[in-house]
Amino acid sequence: MNSRLEKYAQLVISTGANVQPGQTLLVEADVEHTALVRAISDEAYRVGAGYVDVLYRDPFLRRSLIERGPHDALEFSPAWMTDRVARAAADGAALIGISSGSNQEVYAGLDLGRVGRARHAAVEREWLKAVTNREISWALIACPTERWAQEVFGEPDVDRLWEAVAHALRLDEDDPSAAWEQRLNELDQRTKILDDRAFTGLRYRGPGTDFSVALIPQARWMAGRDRTRHGQAHVANLPTEEVFTSPHKDSAEGTIRSSLPLSLRGGVVEGLELTFAGGVCTDIRADKGADLVRADMDIDEGGRRLGEVALVDRSSRIGETGVVFKNTLFDENAAAHIAWGDGISWTLDDLSVEDAHAAGMNESDTHTDFMVGSPELEVDGVGADGTAVPILREGRWVLETL
Repeated sequence: MNSRLEKYAQLVISTGANVQPGQTLLVEADVEHTALVRAISDEAYRVGAGYVDVLYRDPFLRRSLIERGPHDALEFSPAWMTDRVARAAADGAALIGISSGSNQEVYAGLDLGRVGRARHAAVEREWLKAVTNREISWALIACPTERWAQEVFGEPDVDRLWEAVAHALRLDEDDPSAAWEQRLNELDQRTKILDDRAFTGLRYRGPGTDFSVALIPQARWMAGRDRTRHGQAHVANLPTEEVFTSPHKDSAEGTIRSSLPLSLRGGVVEGLELTFAGGVCTDIRADKGADLVRADMDIDEGGRRLGEVALVDRSSRIGETGVVFKNTLFDENAAAHIAWGDGISWTLDDLSVEDAHAAGMNESDTHTDFMVGSPELEVDGVGADGTAVPILREGRWVLETL
Protein backbone atom coordinates (compact mmCIF):
# COMPACT_ATOMS: atom_id res chain seq x y z
CA MET A 1 0.00 0.00 0.00
CA ASN A 2 1.14 3.57 -0.69
CA SER A 3 2.82 4.75 2.55
CA ARG A 4 1.24 8.21 2.31
CA LEU A 5 -2.24 6.71 2.02
CA GLU A 6 -1.49 4.38 4.92
CA LYS A 7 -0.31 7.27 7.10
CA TYR A 8 -3.38 9.30 6.16
CA ALA A 9 -5.72 6.41 6.94
CA GLN A 10 -4.10 5.88 10.34
CA LEU A 11 -4.57 9.56 11.21
CA VAL A 12 -8.22 9.61 10.13
CA ILE A 13 -9.12 6.39 11.92
CA SER A 14 -7.31 7.25 15.17
CA THR A 15 -7.45 11.03 15.56
CA GLY A 16 -10.40 11.80 13.26
CA ALA A 17 -13.31 9.39 13.62
CA ASN A 18 -11.53 7.48 16.41
CA VAL A 19 -13.07 4.18 15.34
CA GLN A 20 -13.60 1.75 18.23
CA PRO A 21 -13.59 -2.06 18.29
CA GLY A 22 -16.93 -3.39 17.08
CA GLN A 23 -18.07 0.00 15.78
CA THR A 24 -19.66 0.34 12.34
CA LEU A 25 -17.89 2.83 10.08
CA LEU A 26 -19.72 4.60 7.27
CA VAL A 27 -17.58 6.08 4.50
CA GLU A 28 -18.97 8.45 1.86
CA ALA A 29 -16.67 9.22 -1.06
CA ASP A 30 -16.45 9.91 -4.78
CA VAL A 31 -15.52 7.13 -7.17
CA GLU A 32 -12.12 8.80 -7.66
CA HIS A 33 -11.31 8.28 -3.98
CA THR A 34 -11.17 4.49 -4.17
CA ALA A 35 -7.49 4.12 -3.21
CA LEU A 36 -7.92 6.19 -0.04
CA VAL A 37 -11.18 4.42 0.83
CA ARG A 38 -9.41 1.07 0.58
CA ALA A 39 -6.65 2.30 2.90
CA ILE A 40 -9.23 3.59 5.39
CA SER A 41 -11.18 0.32 5.28
CA ASP A 42 -8.02 -1.69 5.85
CA GLU A 43 -6.98 0.46 8.82
CA ALA A 44 -10.51 0.40 10.29
CA TYR A 45 -10.59 -3.37 10.29
CA ARG A 46 -7.05 -3.44 11.70
CA VAL A 47 -8.23 -1.55 14.80
CA GLY A 48 -11.30 -3.78 15.16
CA ALA A 49 -14.17 -2.07 13.30
CA GLY A 50 -17.28 -4.22 13.19
CA TYR A 51 -18.15 -3.34 9.58
CA VAL A 52 -17.16 -0.74 6.98
CA ASP A 53 -20.12 0.48 4.90
CA VAL A 54 -19.03 2.49 1.83
CA LEU A 55 -21.28 4.70 -0.30
CA TYR A 56 -19.74 6.05 -3.51
CA ARG A 57 -20.87 9.19 -5.35
CA ASP A 58 -20.29 10.10 -9.00
CA PRO A 59 -20.58 13.80 -9.99
CA PHE A 60 -21.43 12.83 -13.57
CA LEU A 61 -24.51 10.96 -12.38
CA ARG A 62 -25.53 14.07 -10.46
CA ARG A 63 -25.05 16.11 -13.65
CA SER A 64 -27.45 13.79 -15.47
CA LEU A 65 -30.05 14.31 -12.74
CA ILE A 66 -29.69 18.09 -12.85
CA GLU A 67 -29.73 18.29 -16.65
CA ARG A 68 -32.42 15.74 -17.49
CA GLY A 69 -34.22 14.73 -14.29
CA PRO A 70 -37.70 15.94 -13.32
CA HIS A 71 -37.97 18.92 -10.98
CA ASP A 72 -39.26 16.78 -8.12
CA ALA A 73 -36.23 14.48 -8.32
CA LEU A 74 -33.68 17.20 -7.49
CA GLU A 75 -34.15 16.86 -3.71
CA PHE A 76 -35.37 13.25 -3.68
CA SER A 77 -34.00 10.86 -1.04
CA PRO A 78 -34.44 7.09 -1.47
CA ALA A 79 -35.82 5.54 1.70
CA TRP A 80 -32.85 3.19 2.06
CA MET A 81 -30.49 6.19 2.26
CA THR A 82 -32.37 7.88 5.09
CA ASP A 83 -32.79 4.54 6.86
CA ARG A 84 -29.03 3.96 6.60
CA VAL A 85 -28.33 7.24 8.40
CA ALA A 86 -31.02 6.71 11.03
CA ARG A 87 -29.62 3.25 11.76
CA ALA A 88 -26.08 4.63 12.00
CA ALA A 89 -27.22 7.23 14.53
CA ALA A 90 -29.15 4.66 16.58
CA ASP A 91 -26.12 2.34 16.61
CA GLY A 92 -23.60 5.08 17.49
CA ALA A 93 -21.64 4.48 14.29
CA ALA A 94 -18.68 6.47 12.98
CA LEU A 95 -18.61 8.43 9.71
CA ILE A 96 -15.81 9.54 7.42
CA GLY A 97 -16.84 11.89 4.61
CA ILE A 98 -14.37 12.48 1.76
CA SER A 99 -14.46 15.42 -0.66
CA SER A 100 -12.23 16.99 -3.33
CA GLY A 101 -12.66 20.12 -5.42
CA SER A 102 -15.86 21.84 -6.46
CA ASN A 103 -16.39 19.71 -9.61
CA GLN A 104 -17.65 22.92 -11.21
CA GLU A 105 -16.44 21.87 -14.66
CA VAL A 106 -18.68 18.80 -14.46
CA TYR A 107 -21.71 21.06 -14.04
CA ALA A 108 -20.66 23.71 -16.55
CA GLY A 109 -23.57 25.08 -18.59
CA LEU A 110 -26.30 23.94 -16.21
CA ASP A 111 -28.83 26.17 -14.48
CA LEU A 112 -27.19 27.21 -11.18
CA GLY A 113 -30.52 27.25 -9.38
CA ARG A 114 -30.99 23.56 -10.18
CA VAL A 115 -27.37 22.80 -9.33
CA GLY A 116 -27.84 24.44 -5.93
CA ARG A 117 -31.05 22.52 -5.24
CA ALA A 118 -29.76 19.06 -6.22
CA ARG A 119 -29.29 17.28 -2.91
CA HIS A 120 -30.69 14.34 -0.99
CA ALA A 121 -32.61 16.72 1.26
CA ALA A 122 -34.07 14.18 3.70
CA VAL A 123 -30.71 12.41 4.02
CA GLU A 124 -28.98 15.70 4.81
CA ARG A 125 -31.60 16.46 7.46
CA GLU A 126 -31.03 13.03 9.00
CA TRP A 127 -27.27 13.54 9.07
CA LEU A 128 -27.68 17.02 10.54
CA LYS A 129 -29.91 15.60 13.27
CA ALA A 130 -27.35 12.88 14.06
CA VAL A 131 -24.55 15.44 14.26
CA THR A 132 -26.61 17.95 16.26
CA ASN A 133 -27.58 15.26 18.76
CA ARG A 134 -23.95 14.08 18.87
CA GLU A 135 -24.90 10.51 18.14
CA ILE A 136 -21.97 9.66 15.84
CA SER A 137 -18.22 10.19 15.80
CA TRP A 138 -17.33 11.78 12.49
CA ALA A 139 -14.48 13.22 10.49
CA LEU A 140 -14.53 15.15 7.22
CA ILE A 141 -11.42 14.91 5.05
CA ALA A 142 -10.38 15.47 1.44
CA CYS A 143 -8.58 13.39 -1.18
CA PRO A 144 -6.39 14.83 -3.96
CA THR A 145 -7.48 13.94 -7.50
CA GLU A 146 -6.37 15.04 -10.94
CA ARG A 147 -9.58 17.01 -11.48
CA TRP A 148 -9.14 18.82 -8.17
CA ALA A 149 -5.49 19.57 -9.00
CA GLN A 150 -6.56 20.95 -12.38
CA GLU A 151 -8.98 23.30 -10.67
CA VAL A 152 -6.40 24.48 -8.12
CA PHE A 153 -3.25 24.72 -10.27
CA GLY A 154 -4.54 24.83 -13.84
CA GLU A 155 -2.89 21.47 -14.49
CA PRO A 156 -3.58 17.94 -13.22
CA ASP A 157 -0.49 17.90 -10.99
CA VAL A 158 -1.86 15.59 -8.33
CA ASP A 159 1.57 15.09 -6.69
CA ARG A 160 1.86 18.84 -6.08
CA LEU A 161 -1.61 18.84 -4.56
CA TRP A 162 -0.74 15.88 -2.36
CA GLU A 163 2.27 17.81 -1.04
CA ALA A 164 0.06 20.75 -0.05
CA VAL A 165 -2.59 18.50 1.50
CA ALA A 166 0.03 16.47 3.38
CA HIS A 167 1.53 19.65 4.85
CA ALA A 168 -1.90 20.91 5.93
CA LEU A 169 -2.63 17.55 7.56
CA ARG A 170 0.78 17.31 9.23
CA LEU A 171 1.43 14.05 7.39
CA ASP A 172 4.96 15.35 6.86
CA GLU A 173 5.59 14.96 10.62
CA ASP A 174 7.09 11.77 12.04
CA ASP A 175 4.00 11.32 14.22
CA PRO A 176 1.00 13.17 12.72
CA SER A 177 -1.30 12.24 15.61
CA ALA A 178 1.13 13.70 18.14
CA ALA A 179 1.50 16.84 16.01
CA TRP A 180 -2.27 17.23 15.97
CA GLU A 181 -2.45 16.70 19.72
CA GLN A 182 -0.11 19.67 20.16
CA ARG A 183 -2.04 21.88 17.73
CA LEU A 184 -5.40 21.00 19.27
CA ASN A 185 -4.01 21.94 22.69
CA GLU A 186 -2.99 25.35 21.28
CA LEU A 187 -6.47 25.89 19.85
CA ASP A 188 -8.09 24.82 23.13
CA GLN A 189 -6.03 27.51 24.87
CA ARG A 190 -7.52 30.11 22.54
CA THR A 191 -11.04 28.98 23.41
CA LYS A 192 -10.22 29.39 27.09
CA ILE A 193 -9.02 32.94 26.50
CA LEU A 194 -12.21 33.79 24.62
CA ASP A 195 -14.47 32.17 27.21
CA ASP A 196 -12.67 34.05 30.01
CA ARG A 197 -13.23 37.34 28.17
CA ALA A 198 -16.99 36.65 27.93
CA PHE A 199 -17.45 38.87 24.89
CA THR A 200 -21.05 39.80 24.11
CA GLY A 201 -20.39 40.14 20.38
CA LEU A 202 -17.90 40.41 17.53
CA ARG A 203 -17.21 43.35 15.24
CA TYR A 204 -15.67 43.03 11.76
CA ARG A 205 -14.07 45.92 9.83
CA GLY A 206 -12.29 45.73 6.48
CA PRO A 207 -12.60 46.40 2.75
CA GLY A 208 -16.31 46.12 1.91
CA THR A 209 -17.05 44.95 5.46
CA ASP A 210 -18.76 46.74 8.33
CA PHE A 211 -20.49 44.02 10.31
CA SER A 212 -21.38 42.97 13.83
CA VAL A 213 -23.01 40.01 15.51
CA ALA A 214 -24.03 39.24 19.10
CA LEU A 215 -22.99 36.05 20.86
CA ILE A 216 -25.28 33.80 22.88
CA PRO A 217 -24.33 34.24 26.58
CA GLN A 218 -24.54 30.49 27.29
CA ALA A 219 -22.48 29.50 24.25
CA ARG A 220 -18.84 28.59 24.73
CA TRP A 221 -16.00 28.72 22.25
CA MET A 222 -14.77 25.41 20.89
CA ALA A 223 -11.94 24.05 18.76
CA GLY A 224 -11.42 20.80 16.85
CA ARG A 225 -11.97 18.27 19.62
CA ASP A 226 -15.46 16.97 20.28
CA ARG A 227 -17.22 14.07 22.04
CA THR A 228 -20.36 12.17 21.23
CA ARG A 229 -23.08 11.93 23.85
CA HIS A 230 -21.68 8.45 24.54
CA GLY A 231 -18.30 9.98 25.41
CA GLN A 232 -16.37 9.01 22.26
CA ALA A 233 -13.75 11.62 21.37
CA HIS A 234 -13.25 12.60 17.73
CA VAL A 235 -12.00 15.47 15.54
CA ALA A 236 -14.73 16.40 13.09
CA ASN A 237 -12.58 18.27 10.56
CA LEU A 238 -9.10 17.27 9.42
CA PRO A 239 -7.44 19.67 8.98
CA THR A 240 -8.81 22.07 11.58
CA GLU A 241 -7.31 25.43 12.59
CA GLU A 242 -10.37 27.29 13.90
CA VAL A 243 -12.01 28.31 17.13
CA PHE A 244 -15.77 28.78 16.79
CA THR A 245 -19.07 29.45 18.51
CA SER A 246 -22.73 30.04 17.69
CA PRO A 247 -23.95 33.65 17.38
CA HIS A 248 -27.45 34.82 18.21
CA LYS A 249 -29.66 34.22 15.20
CA ASP A 250 -31.40 37.62 15.41
CA SER A 251 -28.30 39.79 15.80
CA ALA A 252 -26.33 40.06 12.54
CA GLU A 253 -26.14 43.62 11.22
CA GLY A 254 -24.28 45.21 8.34
CA THR A 255 -22.38 44.03 5.29
CA ILE A 256 -19.60 41.46 5.09
CA ARG A 257 -17.54 40.48 2.07
CA SER A 258 -15.94 37.11 1.36
CA SER A 259 -12.19 36.88 0.97
CA LEU A 260 -11.87 33.55 -0.88
CA PRO A 261 -13.92 31.65 -3.47
CA LEU A 262 -16.59 29.40 -2.00
CA SER A 263 -17.12 25.90 -3.36
CA LEU A 264 -20.85 25.27 -3.05
CA ARG A 265 -22.77 22.22 -4.29
CA GLY A 266 -20.97 21.89 -7.61
CA GLY A 267 -20.20 25.53 -8.33
CA VAL A 268 -17.86 28.26 -7.16
CA VAL A 269 -19.07 31.55 -5.70
CA GLU A 270 -16.72 34.52 -6.12
CA GLY A 271 -16.88 38.06 -4.76
CA LEU A 272 -19.69 37.24 -2.35
CA GLU A 273 -21.10 40.15 -0.35
CA LEU A 274 -23.96 39.72 2.12
CA THR A 275 -26.00 42.35 3.94
CA PHE A 276 -27.89 41.57 7.16
CA ALA A 277 -30.55 43.38 9.15
CA GLY A 278 -32.17 42.01 12.30
CA GLY A 279 -30.21 38.79 11.84
CA VAL A 280 -31.60 38.08 8.35
CA CYS A 281 -29.63 38.23 5.11
CA THR A 282 -31.50 40.83 3.07
CA ASP A 283 -29.19 41.15 0.08
CA ILE A 284 -26.96 38.67 -1.75
CA ARG A 285 -24.43 39.94 -4.28
CA ALA A 286 -21.63 38.06 -5.97
CA ASP A 287 -19.39 38.40 -9.00
CA LYS A 288 -20.21 34.76 -9.75
CA GLY A 289 -22.56 32.14 -8.33
CA ALA A 290 -25.13 34.27 -6.46
CA ASP A 291 -27.90 31.87 -7.54
CA LEU A 292 -26.10 29.02 -5.78
CA VAL A 293 -26.15 31.03 -2.55
CA ARG A 294 -29.82 31.92 -2.95
CA ALA A 295 -30.76 28.28 -3.56
CA ASP A 296 -28.87 27.22 -0.44
CA MET A 297 -30.15 30.00 1.81
CA ASP A 298 -33.75 29.66 0.70
CA ILE A 299 -34.00 26.00 1.73
CA ASP A 300 -35.96 27.11 4.83
CA GLU A 301 -36.66 30.03 7.16
CA GLY A 302 -33.35 29.68 9.01
CA GLY A 303 -31.22 29.56 5.88
CA ARG A 304 -30.73 33.34 5.79
CA ARG A 305 -29.61 33.56 9.42
CA LEU A 306 -26.19 32.78 10.88
CA GLY A 307 -25.22 29.61 12.72
CA GLU A 308 -21.47 29.96 13.30
CA VAL A 309 -18.64 32.44 13.63
CA ALA A 310 -15.07 31.09 13.49
CA LEU A 311 -11.67 32.70 13.96
CA VAL A 312 -8.52 31.53 12.17
CA ASP A 313 -5.15 33.30 12.05
CA ARG A 314 -2.15 33.04 9.77
CA SER A 315 -0.46 30.38 11.92
CA SER A 316 -2.71 27.96 10.04
CA ARG A 317 -0.88 25.22 8.12
CA ILE A 318 -3.38 25.66 5.28
CA GLY A 319 -2.56 29.34 5.02
CA GLU A 320 1.15 28.50 4.95
CA THR A 321 0.72 26.60 1.69
CA GLY A 322 -0.46 29.72 -0.15
CA VAL A 323 -2.95 27.52 -2.01
CA VAL A 324 -6.61 28.41 -2.56
CA PHE A 325 -8.02 24.89 -2.46
CA LYS A 326 -11.59 25.62 -3.61
CA ASN A 327 -12.59 23.09 -1.01
CA THR A 328 -14.32 24.61 2.01
CA LEU A 329 -12.87 22.11 4.48
CA PHE A 330 -9.41 23.45 3.65
CA ASP A 331 -10.16 27.07 2.77
CA GLU A 332 -12.23 27.70 5.93
CA ASN A 333 -9.17 26.68 7.95
CA ALA A 334 -6.99 29.21 6.17
CA ALA A 335 -9.15 32.23 7.06
CA ALA A 336 -11.72 33.42 9.57
CA HIS A 337 -15.17 32.41 8.41
CA ILE A 338 -18.89 32.62 9.10
CA ALA A 339 -21.65 30.14 8.35
CA TRP A 340 -25.26 30.73 7.44
CA GLY A 341 -27.75 28.08 8.46
CA ASP A 342 -27.86 25.68 11.38
CA GLY A 343 -26.20 26.56 14.68
CA ILE A 344 -23.78 24.31 16.52
CA SER A 345 -25.57 22.79 19.47
CA TRP A 346 -22.48 21.47 21.21
CA THR A 347 -21.35 25.07 21.86
CA LEU A 348 -24.33 25.07 24.22
CA ASP A 349 -23.90 21.56 25.53
CA ASP A 350 -25.34 22.41 28.94
CA LEU A 351 -28.69 22.93 27.18
CA SER A 352 -30.98 20.61 25.29
CA VAL A 353 -31.26 21.30 21.56
CA GLU A 354 -34.72 22.78 22.16
CA ASP A 355 -33.40 25.09 24.90
CA ALA A 356 -30.42 26.06 22.71
CA HIS A 357 -32.84 27.19 20.01
CA ALA A 358 -34.82 29.13 22.62
CA ALA A 359 -31.58 30.82 23.72
CA GLY A 360 -30.97 32.08 20.19
CA MET A 361 -29.20 29.30 18.28
CA ASN A 362 -30.32 29.14 14.66
CA GLU A 363 -32.15 26.15 13.17
CA SER A 364 -31.92 25.19 9.51
CA ASP A 365 -31.40 22.26 7.16
CA THR A 366 -28.26 23.87 5.75
CA HIS A 367 -24.93 24.95 7.23
CA THR A 368 -22.56 26.68 4.80
CA ASP A 369 -19.27 28.31 5.73
CA PHE A 370 -17.83 31.20 3.74
CA MET A 371 -14.41 32.75 4.23
CA VAL A 372 -14.06 36.39 5.33
CA GLY A 373 -10.59 36.58 6.87
CA SER A 374 -7.69 38.45 5.28
CA PRO A 375 -4.71 40.58 6.42
CA GLU A 376 -6.95 43.64 5.94
CA LEU A 377 -9.80 42.38 8.14
CA GLU A 378 -9.93 43.52 11.76
CA VAL A 379 -11.95 41.44 14.22
CA ASP A 380 -12.75 42.77 17.69
CA GLY A 381 -14.47 41.23 20.66
CA VAL A 382 -17.09 43.50 22.22
CA GLY A 383 -17.29 43.55 26.00
CA ALA A 384 -20.38 43.97 28.13
CA ASP A 385 -19.54 47.68 28.51
CA GLY A 386 -19.25 48.13 24.75
CA THR A 387 -15.45 48.23 24.73
CA ALA A 388 -13.88 46.72 21.59
CA VAL A 389 -10.86 44.46 22.21
CA PRO A 390 -8.67 43.43 19.23
CA ILE A 391 -8.65 39.70 18.43
CA LEU A 392 -7.24 39.57 14.88
CA ARG A 393 -4.97 42.18 13.29
CA GLU A 394 -3.13 41.76 9.97
CA GLY A 395 -4.12 38.11 10.05
CA ARG A 396 -2.44 37.58 13.44
CA TRP A 397 -3.99 36.47 16.72
CA VAL A 398 -3.39 39.34 19.16
CA LEU A 399 -5.81 38.54 22.00
CA GLU A 400 -4.04 37.70 25.23
CA THR A 401 -5.21 36.29 28.54
CA LEU A 402 -6.75 38.63 31.09
